[in-house]
Amino acid sequence: MKQRNRTRIVPVGNIKIGGDSPIAIQSMSATRTQDIEATIRQLNLIHEAGADLIRIAIDSKADVKALSVIREQTQNLNINLSVDLQENYRLISDVAPLVDKVRYNPGHLHHHEKDKTISQKVEFIASIAFENNIALRIGVNCGSVDPILKEKFGKDDVGAMVESALQHTQLLDDLGFYKYVVSLKDSDWRKVIEGNRRFASIRPEIPLHLGVTEAGMPPEGIIKTRVAFEQLISEGIGDTVRVSLTLPFDKKGEEVTVAREILKDIENGRYRSVPNSLDQGLNIISCPSCSRVENEKFIELAQQVKVMSEYAKNYDITVAVMGCRVNGPGETDDADIGMWCGPLGVNLKRGEELIGHFGYDTVLDKTKNLLDEMINEIESVKQI
Repeated sequence: MKQRNRTRIVPVGNIKIGGDSPIAIQSMSATRTQDIEATIRQLNLIHEAGADLIRIAIDSKADVKALSVIREQTQNLNINLSVDLQENYRLISDVAPLVDKVRYNPGHLHHHEKDKTISQKVEFIASIAFENNIALRIGVNCGSVDPILKEKFGKDDVGAMVESALQHTQLLDDLGFYKYVVSLKDSDWRKVIEGNRRFASIRPEIPLHLGVTEAGMPPEGIIKTRVAFEQLISEGIGDTVRVSLTLPFDKKGEEVTVAREILKDIENGRYRSVPNSLDQGLNIISCPSCSRVENEKFIELAQQVKVMSEYAKNYDITVAVMGCRVNGPGETDDADIGMWCGPLGVNLKRGEELIGHFGYDTVLDKTKNLLDEMINEIESVKQI
């Protein structure tokens, strides 16, 4: 295994990311942040599993108020706490005094205060982070890349993702802010490998957070993540990792356990071979259950889709089940069948076309109808 890239050291709470520090393991709370009791229980569970850093999603002033209580009541645990800012980047002013790290998505910065430039918004984020002595993560996802870059790069979504990360690292560097890490994620493990390789070849000194977003349910989600980690870490790329799995709330600690097992295997030279058939046939993508999920039925739905679609396992069809309005609309566009879940129902799509909004008790049948329709089309082509 190649020696890890000598990246910058970024202190986060009582750990360090980068340099020759051990690869840090992260996870994310799956509960709604405003459900304080459930979130504290989740933080305890993930912390006891051995996470070095735990993330919580914040999207409103009410979330911030809950975060304040959560932080106070978990102070004795010495949890290194990160916050995932959604579309309202200005909330960093409220959360920065309460956490050790903040993640922002460059692709979401255009949603608010459109009269301001991206540079001005990044300057604001960096100034608050500097004042509070916290770290930042530039978290780029293929499915939510800046629309300007998406148009510029066309089908090369990995190129758009890498360019977004490079632009934002340069913005922070120009401001003299270096306490940051970068992540380049996608639900396709191949794009994760390619994106991180490209970025590391240009900026090898910047710590990288690795993960396959929306990897799905075990065991498939574990396999996809393992392949990406084995490829990248063995090349010296990666300073902190997150295994993103669709799991029931009380099993969220398994993300940490799985991450530790994968890292231990890589360290000891135990690699799993990659079968040529990986990702051939039916491919189910589902996002990790996190605090952005607006209805816990999403987890059950993902499991039901997996069982229902077993008969289609030999067809090259991708079904995506997304749990929230933040990632759902954009990150289902590349799937053949996409579902993104809201509080009361599910938006069902075929490709980029919205089929309709259905209740949790009826959407599975609608999805099966779409799946049957696609299988019939595939079989019709075969007969020509």
